[in-house]
Amino acid sequence: MSDHIGHTGAMLASPRCGAKTRIGGACRAPAMHGKTRCRMHGGAPGSGAPRANRNAHKHGRFSRDAIAERRQIRALLGNVRKMLEEMK
Repeated sequence: MSDHIGHTGAMLASPRCGAKTRIGGACRAPAMHGKTRCRMHGGAPGSGAPRANRNAHKHGRFSRDAIAERRQIRALLGNVRKMLEEMK
């Protein structure tokens, strides 16, 4: 049985990731070589969220077009309400 304690000195001495966890503490993983983040928080090539946050696009409810359309509908409904009030 090998003693792993003797082989972890380099990892324990390496700089830690600078990211914060969900509960507010610091990430305890070692940072990637020449980076300030670990492989899970953006230190590795290709890690992190894609450009334009394509992960969040599920249904398009909050796309620019959908928001603009809802604004136009709200404005139109406001005009209709004003016309109805004037007719009374």
